[in-house]
Amino acid sequence: MSPLASNRPAWSLQKRLVLAFGVLLILFLGFAGIVLDRVYKESVAAAVEERLQLRIFALLGVAEEEETGFFMPELDDARFSQIDSGLYGLILDSEGLEVWRSPSALNLAIDTTVIMRDALSTGETLYGSVSAEDLGELVWARYGTYWENQDRNYSFVALESSAPSAAQIREFQSNLSLWFGAMAVVLSIAQYILLRWGMRPLQLLAGDVSAIESGDRDQLQGHYPSELQPVTRNLNMLIKSERERQGRYRTTLGDLAHSLKTPLAVLSSALQETRREASLPPQQLREMEEQLARMDEIISYQLRRAVKSNHSRVLAKPVPVAAVIHKLLAALGKVYRDKAMQVETSIADDAVFYGEESDLTELCGNLLDNAFKYGRSRIGLTVKQEARILILKIDDDGKGIDEQDKQWVLQRGARADTVTTGQGIGLAVAVDIVSAYGGEIEVRRNDWGGARFIVRFEQA
Repeated sequence: MSPLASNRPAWSLQKRLVLAFGVLLILFLGFAGIVLDRVYKESVAAAVEERLQLRIFALLGVAEEEETGFFMPELDDARFSQIDSGLYGLILDSEGLEVWRSPSALNLAIDTTVIMRDALSTGETLYGSVSAEDLGELVWARYGTYWENQDRNYSFVALESSAPSAAQIREFQSNLSLWFGAMAVVLSIAQYILLRWGMRPLQLLAGDVSAIESGDRDQLQGHYPSELQPVTRNLNMLIKSERERQGRYRTTLGDLAHSLKTPLAVLSSALQETRREASLPPQQLREMEEQLARMDEIISYQLRRAVKSNHSRVLAKPVPVAAVIHKLLAALGKVYRDKAMQVETSIADDAVFYGEESDLTELCGNLLDNAFKYGRSRIGLTVKQEARILILKIDDDGKGIDEQDKQWVLQRGARADTVTTGQGIGLAVAVDIVSAYGGEIEVRRNDWGGARFIVRFEQA
């Protein structure tokens, strides 16, 4: 899968269901409309054929034989007597020649060979359509008869204009489209409302999870349908076990820290005693003290890495950044009072860190401690919130970090005994914290010639 496809946001369940039901609704209404339209057209055609059959029977009922053809007295349907009325009657012999035509067919001009094309038995009826000049399409019915007195076969033909039937079908199609369109709109609205109501428990669950992420709640407490209760119950158990595990880690590792610090303190005291007694060469004593201090740093660093509760934002509460920064600046100002550092701050009041306060304190403390330690007289600190991005920028006017060392000092998990000289364990801890929270840290050279550390976190 390409990176672009993998970053594409997935459709929500509600959008998927709305689309699926919408397509199903369109297919159903479309299929139903096609079926109804076809059934109506067939019913109209059947009604026309039945009317024509009745007209033929009416002609047969009044037809009287003559030597030269047929005599038709006054017909019951007045349209047979009205010119261009849309209803026409013909009597054709077996050769297709006209024997009689109704007065309404005075201007009728059609090709009778189309009507007489198929053979017809006595008592059988055929139906079809034919085009007439100036009259449009006509629907016809042809009925075969045999007259014993003349010993000849005749075809009685009734023709009717298809315009009224076509207009009737168009009106039905228009009404069908109107009603089906209105039905589609009503059903779509009802479907959307029902889906919103059906998806409401999932929206409530998402809201409760967001509340836990932001630290406003400790557990899922809503009343959910039976299908979601196993999920919420398991989530609550997971949250509870995670908190208990974090508590156990902190307690155990705190005890371990105290246990390791005590032997180191004893060794440090023993070295001090050895220095006073001058029982070892000074160079050897310095090397032992350096290695002892290095062991103390390594143990502190590894303990801090392990105790950081996986930097989980799920159980974290929002931490105001300004309060943490002010506490650190007050403490570091006392530690480095001899340097009389000038600190320039610009901290947004709405800047919030979603995570453990101890992690934020550790991160900012290490970076600020480096700035105080390696800066000459000035420190710049900027904290701002841009949409969902928290940005921390720390500057000092020291010597900075060489270009060839920038990538090395930012390597996550660099070993304590191999980190770049001058940045020590604190920077490795800072990089670890930033990486664990999915953030990014960047080092540059600022306008003062010193180091600039930029940290970015994408907030929940």
